[in-house]
Formats: sequence, structure tokens, C-alpha cells
Amino acid sequence: MPTVLIPLAQGCEELEAVTVIDLLRRAGISVLTAGLDNQAVKASRGVVLIPDTTLDDAIKQSFDMIVLPGGLAGAENLNNDPRIHQLLKDMQQQGKYTAAICAAPKVLADAGLLANKSATSYPGVLESMPDMQIIDAPVVKDGQVVTSRGPGTAMDFALELIEILVGRDSRDNVEAGLVRSV
Repeated sequence: MPTVLIPLAQGCEELEAVTVIDLLRRAGISVLTAGLDNQAVKASRGVVLIPDTTLDDAIKQSFDMIVLPGGLAGAENLNNDPRIHQLLKDMQQQGKYTAAICAAPKVLADAGLLANKSATSYPGVLESMPDMQIIDAPVVKDGQVVTSRGPGTAMDFALELIEILVGRDSRDNVEAGLVRSV
């Protein structure tokens, strides 16, 4: 069973975090949420999230993918944490997937993972970043890096991650259960 780490930082966008956690778990993927410290996480709209563990404990484990939820403050807090940058670089070096949505693709860029890649983000977040091609699409996959635009694309993003990790049939089964009109 694939394993995914989702770091939760103060000010993260709860719609993105919870949507990704929920849909990946519906697909039978093992998801571990980790707070940057041992506190509950107050998300951007005031929802309080309780991480499964701390980042210090989580980084002792191996994961197939790391997913960074956005939210401007949340992404900034992730970006200011050197453990996140090191984890992203380690994942890249191991050929594993890194994914980010909304403002969090800036964390990937600042860690050096978007150099010579195509990516998307919340409008304006990546516009001043050199050496990448910004694509105006809900979800962009370039090699082992997946990015998405924001809260409105969180479901598409999560479904793409499911397809990457466990295949098209699992994605289709999860999507059918959501009763989405496409």
C-alpha cells in the first residue's frame, strides 16, 4: 500500500488538506498527517486540525509521496521550515513524488524542485519564479512533481494523486462514490 505524508502547518488551507486526506484514504492509501510541532493546527478559516504525529517523528519513516497543502500562511510556514526543504530534496533524489497545491508550489520552487519543470499554482504565486513554465491548468504533472491551483481544484488534484499511486481503476471508483457531475 502506498504511503503519503501530508505536513500540516498553521494557516494551511483546510479545504485542500482535508480533501486530499479524505480522498486518498478512500482509495486505501496510507496517509500520515504531521504537524510542524506538537500543537493542533489552526487552518486559514479557523478550522482546527489535529495531526496524526509531529514532523520530527514522521521524517523517521519512508513515504512514496509528500503532499503540501496551500493557504498563504500555511505555505509560508512550510517554506520557512528547513526540515520540509530537506525532505523535499530527499524525496526528489529518491525518485519519489512531491505534490503541492495553491500557494505551496512556491515551497517546491524554493527547494529547487521546479527548475526546468512545468507547474501551476494559485494565480500570482509562481509568476516571478525563473526557470519554469507556468501552466494555467487545474493540475500539472511533470515527472515526479504534481502541482495544482487552489481550493477549487483540490478534488481534481487528489484524484490525480490517486491515479498516480494506485491506478486509474481506483481513481474511477473513488470518483464514482463522490457523485461528481463532470
